[in-house]
Amino acid sequence: MKLGTVIGRVTLSVTSPKLEGARWLIVSPFTREHFQRGSETPPGMSKDPSLVVYDNLGGDLGHTIGYIEGREAAQPFETPPPIDAINAALVDDIFYNPFNK
Repeated sequence: MKLGTVIGRVTLSVTSPKLEGARWLIVSPFTREHFQRGSETPPGMSKDPSLVVYDNLGGDLGHTIGYIEGREAAQPFETPPPIDAINAALVDDIFYNPFNK
């Protein structure tokens, strides 16, 4: 699972019948810099490309979510739909304490 910030929503004019009524989020993935900065500053935009994530948990703008990419994203469905990423968790807090020698 990876973490990211919801930066937008997607509205589709045409969709697969299996996915009618689905919600889609635009997510900016977290990078190492997000964790090193600490929680004082908002996550903001990543330099990495954003991605579109299927959402059935109710993620909204500014939320931190945990998402799963690849083949595993279709596992919750009885018949696998054509999706590449799914929202797996709504994250409240992140505690980052790197191990320093």
